[in-house]
Amino acid sequence: MQRRTLLALSGALAGSTLAAPAIAQSSKTLTMVTSWPKGLPGLQLSAERLAKRVTDSSGGALKIEVAAAGEMVEAFEVFEAVSARVADIYHSVDYYRVKESPAYGFFGAVPFGLTADEMTAWIHYGGGQEVWDALGAESDIKPLLAGNTGIQMGGWFAREMTSIESYKGLRYRMPGLGGEVLTELGATVVGVPGGKINNALSTGAIDAAEWVGPWLDVKLGIHEAVPYYYYPGIHEPGTALAIGINKSVWEGLGGAEQSLIAGAAVAENNLSLAEFNANNARALGQIIADGKVELRRFDDETLAALLRVSNEILADRSTADAHTKDVYASFVAFRETQSAWTEVADRAYLNARGLG
Repeated sequence: MQRRTLLALSGALAGSTLAAPAIAQSSKTLTMVTSWPKGLPGLQLSAERLAKRVTDSSGGALKIEVAAAGEMVEAFEVFEAVSARVADIYHSVDYYRVKESPAYGFFGAVPFGLTADEMTAWIHYGGGQEVWDALGAESDIKPLLAGNTGIQMGGWFAREMTSIESYKGLRYRMPGLGGEVLTELGATVVGVPGGKINNALSTGAIDAAEWVGPWLDVKLGIHEAVPYYYYPGIHEPGTALAIGINKSVWEGLGGAEQSLIAGAAVAENNLSLAEFNANNARALGQIIADGKVELRRFDDETLAALLRVSNEILADRSTADAHTKDVYASFVAFRETQSAWTEVADRAYLNARGLG
């Protein structure tokens, strides 16, 4: 969205409950814009559940009204809208902003990065929130972790992926730093909002796409568009959903109101991951039972090549700007320490469980 458009919209909305916190009979109303199609489970409904928790917990004194993608601004315009205070809060994934700075990718997901549990640990107890706050302040935004999809799938393909060479010439829908890895491998990365993926695949406008995982992929009907479904999703091992609040709006809230929103975000982060894990398992079973889609695993040679290129891309992008340097240093240091624990905890346990 052009800034002049945002400013015009901001002026048109001045004085309404959509532009800034409105006070009426000792209540405040904030507007949340999202990057998700109306009614989409897991994402749009997660945003609405968070908003309802704030509204209910405050007894209606602090209300959050939610607008889905296209209802107020388009899916990828939510960040500018909140920065310009056309809206008060966004619900999205920060990796949609990597063209502004690679640093944003680390707060969504990066290839071979942190799992959902590790991401939560980094943000809350590993210094992640501090570097995220510094980054968000550049756009007058206060960010908060507000959900996680867990480990995603590798994507949907119109043809088989037999080696790393298969990426050359592939028209692939993938956002964030994962998309930059694919570009390095010769793919053409295309930006397509979630609600338009099915049509893009069905018409041949793109050859492959990743969205989230079995649950939401089925909801969008992507399983009906192409025949091959690959795993694992090394590009998004624990994708963080975020809310971003206009910094002036955030600072204008009382301490109790800030705590209420922050607490609702923590609660939704936990509920979101549980919801995705439970429903992904059911939906994957449905896909396999239908027998129309071939579930494939990327071969080890391809995965090793993806790891090598991903590490090179991350190291290269780490010098892009001062914020990226700080975020990269924090992220990599935490991942190294956390990986040692994950090896003797999660991986060791899962290997043992697999012996049965």
